[in-house]
Amino acid sequence: MNGLIPTEEPRRMRGDGFWRKTWAMLVKEFIQLKRDRVSFIMIVTIPLVQLLLFGYAINTTPRDLPTAVLLQESSDVGRSILAALKNTRYFKVTELPRSEAELDRLLASGKVLFGVEIPANFERDLRRGDMPAMLVAADATDPVAASSALSALGRLVQTALAHDYAIPQAASAPFEIRTHARYNPAAKTELNIVPGLVGTILTMTMLIYTALSVTREIERGTMENLLAMPITPIEIMLGKIIPYVLVGFVQAAMIIAIGVFLFGVPMLGNLGVLAALSTLFIATNLSIGYTFSTVAQNQLQAMQMSIMFFLPNILLSGFMFPFAGMPTWARWVGEALPLTHYLRIVRSIMLKGATVTDLHYDAAALAVLMLVAMTIAVTRFRRTLD
Repeated sequence: MNGLIPTEEPRRMRGDGFWRKTWAMLVKEFIQLKRDRVSFIMIVTIPLVQLLLFGYAINTTPRDLPTAVLLQESSDVGRSILAALKNTRYFKVTELPRSEAELDRLLASGKVLFGVEIPANFERDLRRGDMPAMLVAADATDPVAASSALSALGRLVQTALAHDYAIPQAASAPFEIRTHARYNPAAKTELNIVPGLVGTILTMTMLIYTALSVTREIERGTMENLLAMPITPIEIMLGKIIPYVLVGFVQAAMIIAIGVFLFGVPMLGNLGVLAALSTLFIATNLSIGYTFSTVAQNQLQAMQMSIMFFLPNILLSGFMFPFAGMPTWARWVGEALPLTHYLRIVRSIMLKGATVTDLHYDAAALAVLMLVAMTIAVTRFRRTLD
């Protein structure tokens, strides 16, 4: 009977063996994680970056929005309104245009989000009680940034004139504010989101495609074949990037076509300009992704680097939250991200009909980012070959 019925001793030994093997596997995984420093850094860094960005950089109530004020007359009332705009946290007067045409150019180029025009004879009509109108043009391509500031504008100006006893006192405001939400009068969110999705999807796909390119060759063992060929690093890089440029171009064309025909997003600008600048943006992201592929030791690390770079692009570019509402340090970081400049480009061309002249700053920024990324990628790849 004792030979047929297992005793407690073997059961206990089997139990001890189970936990001993589990513990050995656990220790092995921690050692592996310790050796994979890139993965360990990502585990710590990604939640930390998310916490800092959401806690400090993201603000759904934008402040210090760039504003241009056109004074058609030099008067005490005009100066009082200008001083009130400067003292508020909603508006930041950055431009003083001299004509309506200059004001329109500032709005079209995206240098300002609001244009306030105080017409000629405004003070005279105000003192007579003739109910003059102050004109306010808002860049409504970002409805969230425009709505909160417009709602505060009436109270702001009324407060500025409260101590001017020469103005007749009345139960209602002694003036009229005529607002014009340009480029998106109905405040449709899809007009803001759909063009932004072009850049967001391209950033995600282009980074991942190229970030895996070199590491895939290494893991498959085909890198030795490339090294044996009479080919330079720049030729290898261009050969890997150019096919994805075409893929990205097809993606962009598909998304824009769906946005125009399905969601009713207008195409007011030149399609050729948009295509050229989209190609520049695609090449910039491919260069950055290629840089990651030369740094990463395997495909997992390359994917982690891509996600780490994609996260601030989404949060600090103005895609999800108003760019103008972020603190200064967050805007500086955003200016170093390709998606920030491309969002301005695609929204300005599609919704405003902007030209290359209006977008020269963002186009130049993309070109500089691309050259820097390509230089780093080629340098890193040469070191890999050595």
